Formats: sequence, structure tokens, C-alpha cells
Amino acid sequence: MILLTVGLVLLGVFALRFHLDRRRLSNGVYLLLGVAVLVVWAIGSGDNADLTLALVGLLVVLSPLVVLVLAGLLIANGMQMMRREGARIANLLSIGPGIVLLVPYVLLGVAIATGSLRSVLFASLVMAVSYFGFVFTSFVLYSLLYGWLPYRPGMDAIVVHGSGLVGARVSPLLASRLDRAAQIYWAELAEGRRPVIITSGGKGSDEAVSEAAAMADYLQARGIPEASVAREEHSTTTRENLLFIKRLLGERGLSTRMVLVTSNFHILRTAILARRLKLDAEVTGARTAFYYLPSAILREFVALVVAYKWTNAVTCLTLVSLPLLLALATGGMPTNR
Repeated sequence: MILLTVGLVLLGVFALRFHLDRRRLSNGVYLLLGVAVLVVWAIGSGDNADLTLALVGLLVVLSPLVVLVLAGLLIANGMQMMRREGARIANLLSIGPGIVLLVPYVLLGVAIATGSLRSVLFASLVMAVSYFGFVFTSFVLYSLLYGWLPYRPGMDAIVVHGSGLVGARVSPLLASRLDRAAQIYWAELAEGRRPVIITSGGKGSDEAVSEAAAMADYLQARGIPEASVAREEHSTTTRENLLFIKRLLGERGLSTRMVLVTSNFHILRTAILARRLKLDAEVTGARTAFYYLPSAILREFVALVVAYKWTNAVTCLTLVSLPLLLALATGGMPTNR
């Protein structure tokens, strides 16, 4: 009954925090913890206690192997991105983390070959992998849940985030965001509201015009009135874009109630950033080609890990040091034998 109570309490905390503000990454942590505890309780109830212990042990043993497979998939996806999207830095990002994920295994192999602290190193590797695996699973699970949430109408502004141009034309990725923004605009118009659509993004060194201008042209070519489109042509990052838009809406005499339109892989991080900037904004996502998702989701996860770097660093170092502390407490460091 203890596990059942703990699981229900965790889900209750998730429900309360979700009701108060659904733009929190920690919501996903409480959700996954609650579900995991209830699954363990369900499996372990009655005569299944031995099965529960076996499953937990199997997960601990398999977690390093899962990450090893993930490293291979990331490197393969990076090669596919290069073939389809070109050798841009953004398209190579999955290869880098894939190689980084292989480093602990190389170190472990060296430790085993030399017989040096292999048990402690393996335990520390499992702890680190388990921590980031749990956080990554929480991120993906909650991103999916957030992406399934229905759009809540009644916005003053529809903000479309830029994602790069092809010369002077919008890319397929950006076009999907603009199509989603137009869909929301016509739905709001049918309800008697007239929101402004704000296109955002400056002019890159390899672009003929600003992203905001190309996006505005795309919308107007599809029937959106010019008076309903505003441009934010100075931002280079999502954070800058949100700050500039807040100022732009203030100059137009509108409130800051807005919906941010981006790609489906980018919605949770955008929502978290909007919350940290104290903006009254929700986020909705446009569809993305499936092959593009692995690299994109990984970039989002890495960006959130960096955004919460001190929390992750302290937690991970604490977990990694536990095997070493346990070894010292139970008789000293292991030898080379």
C-alpha cells in the first residue's frame, strides 16, 4: 500500500502543478515518477514481488545498452540529416552527442582491460545513464502530452517563430508553422476576433531578406490581410524574439496574451522560456517530417539540460559519487584484482 499511496500522491502533485501552470518541465518528472511507482506497485502486488525485483534489475542492467544503441542511432540519423538537409551545423548536432555518449563506454573498456576500479566505474556509469535517461524520458513524455493539448482560443496575437530561409523563400519546416498560424487566424476570425499575426526573425548572412518579411509575404499570398500581419525583424534567438514581441504588442496597445506557433518538437522548450520571461503565452506546434525529429528532439533536450545546468550537474554528480562513497564506507576502494 505504501507504493500505491506514493504513486497517487505524485500524480496528485502533477495534476495540481499542471492546473496551476502546464509550462513546467518538472510536471513531466512528477508524471513519470507517479506512473513508474504505480507500475511497480501493480507488478509487485500479490505474488509478483520476485517479478518486480527481476524487472528492476533488468532495467538497471539494460540501461547502459539502451544508451549505446541510442548513440548508434544518433550517429546514423546525423548522416541521414546530412544527406537530406545538407552539411549545416544544425544538421550535424545528432552526430556530436552520439559520439559523446560513446565516451563512457570507451573509458569503461579501458578500466576493464586494466582492471582499475571497474566495478565502481560501471556503477557510476549506470547511475549517470539512469539519471539522464529518466530526465530524457520525462521530457519526451511531457512534450507529447503538451503537444496533444487542444488550442485555447481567445488570443490577441499569433506569433510565428522563424526557422531559416532558402534564399528568399520559406523552408518546408517554416511553411508548416505559417500554415498552422493561418489556420488559427481563420478560426479566431470565425469566432468574431481579429488577432494580429506576428512573423519573427532577422536577416541571416546567407539570406536574401529577413525571415519576418518572407513569412509575411507567404501569409499574404494565402489571403491573410496585410493589416493583420506585423513583423519583428531583429531577433536571432527565441528569447530575443519573445522580448521584442512583448515590446511590439505594447506599442500597438494590445495585451500580451498570445499563442506561439512553432514546430511540434520545439513547443515545450518555448513554453518553458515564455514562463521564465513571465509572458502570458501558450504554445502550439506544427507537424514536422519524421526523419527530422530525432536530431531536433535531442537539440531541445540538450538546450533544456543547459538551461537547468546547475540542477542537473549537482544531481548527476551526487548520483555518480554514490558508488564511490559506498565503496569507501564498506571497506575502501576496489583494487586492480
